[in-house]
Amino acid sequence: MIPYYSIENAFTLYHGDSASVCDSLNAGIADCIFADPPYFLSTGKKRVWIKDTYTSFDKGDWDRIRNLEEKNDFNRKWLTAAHRVLKDNGTIWVSGTYHNIFSVALCLDELGFKILNLVVWNKTDPPNTYADDRLSYSAEYIIWARKKNDQHHFYNYDLMKQFNGGSPLTDVWRIPATSSWEKKLGKHPTQKPLRLLYRIILSCTKQGDTILDPFAGSCTSGIAANLLGRSFIGVDQNQDYLDYGIRRRNEIGEPNMAQKILKKISEVPDDVMVIVNHARKDLKNLMIEKGICYLRAGDAKGSLLVTSGFERMKYVLLHTNGEDCHLFKLNNKGMFQIWARETLEQYGFHPEKAPYYVVLPFDNSKEIAFTKQPNLKQKINTYRAKIRPLSDLVGLN
Repeated sequence: MIPYYSIENAFTLYHGDSASVCDSLNAGIADCIFADPPYFLSTGKKRVWIKDTYTSFDKGDWDRIRNLEEKNDFNRKWLTAAHRVLKDNGTIWVSGTYHNIFSVALCLDELGFKILNLVVWNKTDPPNTYADDRLSYSAEYIIWARKKNDQHHFYNYDLMKQFNGGSPLTDVWRIPATSSWEKKLGKHPTQKPLRLLYRIILSCTKQGDTILDPFAGSCTSGIAANLLGRSFIGVDQNQDYLDYGIRRRNEIGEPNMAQKILKKISEVPDDVMVIVNHARKDLKNLMIEKGICYLRAGDAKGSLLVTSGFERMKYVLLHTNGEDCHLFKLNNKGMFQIWARETLEQYGFHPEKAPYYVVLPFDNSKEIAFTKQPNLKQKINTYRAKIRPLSDLVGLN
């Protein structure tokens, strides 16, 4: 087929029916598939009077409510095509709610996929639920499955563990809904947040891999894929949505904007944080020996500023002039002590700048290895203590 749009095979879009387009692509072309198929929620009613206001629940004919047999036929058709284009060791992620996810699971099982997890995407800022006779909706569900039961798939276990503060990543993900800054170039009724696709893509693919999305919509999966050094193939039957996706892809063609967006999507409200502190080499070695990191409490005026993210601080990173970095786990997450200068002197330190210090005890018995030593040189800011997400420092492998 002739692509609707393509950038050197890094970002390719096709306009048409997902199953038909996938049937025309080469078999085994995708390392990973992310699919956000219709949830079958729309009733056809443009405006519904609920709680003294008109509300629209209609997204279009593609999302129209269908009976169970129709749902199964639809999902079976596109999943059959997806099975063909997915590599034998590849995996697929399919999002949904209770309206469609059971049908998807049934069809995946029928086609020989091996379901690995049912991820609960718990939205930290869910929209209001208008109905007053049921629980408020705050979650969507994402099935993760591999193509074949007897083929091992790739899972970036160590990176996901680091993102989760050293513990294995669970199947409940607390990630906000799509932010307003992600919608400035257009509108899509079911646009997914970049933070969600960032995690999915990093969890199961490597740089240079190909991500395919048979219901590309506004191309969130494609934007995340390209930001992370993966290629993308997207399919959608709505030309307006594809044009929206192209505008978003053009935006990240500017390197500074791409870096800015990548930084935003790598940070989530539950991210584990690291206190990053410069110390001259001899002092750093003594801190590591004693298992004590200390900072001057306040500026010249004597104030102490505790910034946002301190409560999620779980690690300390000590460095000298932005190099020779050492990472350790704090004894107590998000907690610190205030010591007088005299107390620090009892441990062999010789502080001179202030009478009181913020003290962060850490476990010096086990240093945490970096996959790649971070370079923390930031001119004058190199020497200022700061709080940074752990995901900033562990590398995107």
